[in-house]
Amino acid sequence: MIEFLSPVSKKALAHREILDLGTLGKQIEVHAKLGELPNLKDVKFAILGIKENRADVDFKGIEVCFDPYRKALYSLYPGNWNHGIIDLGDIEKGASAEDSRFAAKEVIAALLNKNIIPIVLGGSQDLAYAQYRAYDGMADMVNVVNIDSRFDLGNADHPISNKSYVGKMVVDKPYNLFNYSVIGYQSFFNAPQEIALMDKLYFDAYRLGEIAANITQVEPVMRDADMVTLDITAIKSSEVSYRNSESPNGFDGREICAISRYAGISNRTSSFGIFEIGREPVSLSGAMLVGQIIWYFIEGANFRIADDDFEEAELFTTFQVPVEDEVLIFKKSNKTERWWIVLPFNATVNNKLKRRTLLPCTYEEYLGACNQEIPERWMKARHKNEV
Repeated sequence: MIEFLSPVSKKALAHREILDLGTLGKQIEVHAKLGELPNLKDVKFAILGIKENRADVDFKGIEVCFDPYRKALYSLYPGNWNHGIIDLGDIEKGASAEDSRFAAKEVIAALLNKNIIPIVLGGSQDLAYAQYRAYDGMADMVNVVNIDSRFDLGNADHPISNKSYVGKMVVDKPYNLFNYSVIGYQSFFNAPQEIALMDKLYFDAYRLGEIAANITQVEPVMRDADMVTLDITAIKSSEVSYRNSESPNGFDGREICAISRYAGISNRTSSFGIFEIGREPVSLSGAMLVGQIIWYFIEGANFRIADDDFEEAELFTTFQVPVEDEVLIFKKSNKTERWWIVLPFNATVNNKLKRRTLLPCTYEEYLGACNQEIPERWMKARHKNEV
């Protein structure tokens, strides 16, 4: 892994030296000298920059720099955290964008194998494909959640780009993708055929207005996510102040930090990527917002509460709800009060999942089932399971 990494920049290291005692910059381990990584023992989170943006459809030759984001993050004070953090520095551009993605995949996979959660700072969002491929051989099926105004499905027959990479996840071997969810999409940024394809593939999509009206809807989506990615342009342009961020609509700072915390709280989420960043100039407030997004993810992960084993009947409450020709089984954890719905195993079809599965859901979906409304997420999951 070390052969792919360059140290944190001298500017960021110099800024770290003048910070107050107690700030994150003074407490986290940092890759400061080429070829010498700090000890990874007791490390739970690894910050990793990837300086690749050549697959950006609007690439104009601007170099990627993560210094403003590191300076912002370093200046923050940690919460009551119990897990170690390391800043591994950056993966420099390779001979090609494909080479950069390969290096990213190798480093992220190495971290995952050590049970370290990579927090990726990336140039163009095609790097999310490398983040996904890092799970090859580590999980039978992978659930991806993307916080984005666009679906980024694209045409799988075309070269990969920051607007066209999810199609590659679907068609490229090994076939690991079970579910893809998009949080915060805006209809006018997505072609009708892509919206139709999302529905045809039984993927989940949540509109910006829907999430803004009830941010708690994000929790069960994140609870089932192996990897989470954030396109920074999903945030309204006035919040990040990028010169080439053109959309006046998007999540505000409070909403995106709440979503990031939900991602951190999820016991299943093992990697978190923030993409479309590193393009200068960026405002101080925009860099600070990215720093706070990372802070809230780490904060959430430090306060994860594992749900008890659902095989132990006394640890949960079961509700059976007849709906049409189905009997839906809901389970509520007595410890966390989280809700789940059982996705049954069907032995007559070639299931992607080889066992009964607990699908995260909300209390509102249980109430809807009591009113004879089958939860849409249950229907989609069952269809995917049987395809």
